[in-house]
Amino acid sequence: MTSSVSSAVTASPTDGWEKTSFTYGMQKPWNLGLSERYSNSGGVHRMWVYDTDEPMSQSSSTDPRTEMRWKQEYTSGQHMWDADVYLPSGTNGATFVQILRVIHPEGTPATDFMLNAYSASGGTVRAYDRTVLKTNAYNTWFNVKLEHNASSRSVKVYFDDELVLTTEDRGPATRHFKNGVYHHGSGRAEARFRNITYWTR
Repeated sequence: MTSSVSSAVTASPTDGWEKTSFTYGMQKPWNLGLSERYSNSGGVHRMWVYDTDEPMSQSSSTDPRTEMRWKQEYTSGQHMWDADVYLPSGTNGATFVQILRVIHPEGTPATDFMLNAYSASGGTVRAYDRTVLKTNAYNTWFNVKLEHNASSRSVKVYFDDELVLTTEDRGPATRHFKNGVYHHGSGRAEARFRNITYWTR
């Protein structure tokens, strides 16, 4: 008699999804050259900004940023942002990935979702400035998947392929992804990204 051991294979969050090409533009302090706040070496996109930096345009009243602004906009369907993320110590109060509602009804929020980094507990990742999703996040690579079903209004967050949050978006809008550092905090903020992938289905 022979015995066999069967092991359950955990499904990947990207099972059934299609890898999709994407393009982006860079947003950075209006008075600085891109190389002063961004580098791309060995497939690692590195973006940083200071709380004293200018906004992205002279007429803007927004916080300083260095971000990749994805050009793929959508109003329906299923879309996923996927990347390995590295948050250096000291990054405090910066959004490193978000779903921006570029066209939205008057009186509704400008974003559907944000992941922010804070300095507590060796680097804390929160949904906006609220729910803690990860601690000890500084100085280590971890994978982030941000899934949005714009038709059912579901938003899901995965860290290293483990579901850590399910929430809702903020109603009908035209959206796109952004990643980098949009700095609402103090001092210097930096985020690094590799293996950036766009999935749809």
